[in-house]
Amino acid sequence: MSGIDEAALNFSPASLHALNAILAIVMFSVAIDLTPAEFRALARRPRAVLTGLVSQFMVLPALTFALVWVVQPQASIALGLMLVAACPGGNISNFFTHRAGGNSALSVSLTAFATVGAIVLTPFNIAFWGNLYAPSREILRAIVIDPVQVAITVGLMLVLPLLLGVALNMRRPDITARLRRPLQWVSMGIFVLFIVLALRANWAYFLEFAGGIAGLVAAHNALALAGGFILASLAGLSAFDRRAVTIETGIQNSGLGLVLIFGFFGGIGGMAIVAAFWGIWHVFTGFAVAALFARQGVVR
Repeated sequence: MSGIDEAALNFSPASLHALNAILAIVMFSVAIDLTPAEFRALARRPRAVLTGLVSQFMVLPALTFALVWVVQPQASIALGLMLVAACPGGNISNFFTHRAGGNSALSVSLTAFATVGAIVLTPFNIAFWGNLYAPSREILRAIVIDPVQVAITVGLMLVLPLLLGVALNMRRPDITARLRRPLQWVSMGIFVLFIVLALRANWAYFLEFAGGIAGLVAAHNALALAGGFILASLAGLSAFDRRAVTIETGIQNSGLGLVLIFGFFGGIGGMAIVAAFWGIWHVFTGFAVAALFARQGVVR
């Protein structure tokens, strides 16, 4: 895959705005299923939230570095894996947790807390782990991530839709009852379609490099899911909470990853293809894991 570190994918500013809007819709579609009472219940049981955050921001980046150290991929591919691992859990994880019969309030809380934490922890994890791998260190030397801009981006994309969705569910539950199911499916479809169209615009690059990246993304995603499940089990969480932590760790916000890659890293080929492939792959694994959990029955 020579040349992937120098390749730059085509992704317009308009496409970035569209991606932000799509991710906001996905977040809103999950938030309308929640009420403040569910979050107050979590405050009385903080162990699950802390376990999820440790899994997200400590265990997954460490597992990612271990994978990179063993495989020794090219610089931009390694940094792409590390960046995806440094992002908060994807808001489509809330959708999958709901389908899996897991704790949706915990999932959304983890997404919200991780999103706020990402303002500091995402740049930190990218810099810390990226600098430990010599080939990716050169890329990082030329990059400066503005935490204020990251805060604005994630706030508009995740936190605001979350607040609006919960508020609407409190004031007009009749409206959210009608919107809930169709909006979740429509928002999911729009997100997948956007990723497909973005890949189509860069199809030559994708065909050239995706074959060598696909296996790494699949292994990375499997490590994330396994790491979340094992840590939640070791922490003694209930099956209800364990499903949420597992999916939250294994479903990353690859959309935010793309925003950061094109906003701060110039659309470097390896990074962008890793994040884009994640955007497709974790949808399939999300449905598969949710179906597996759902077959085990309702748990609390």
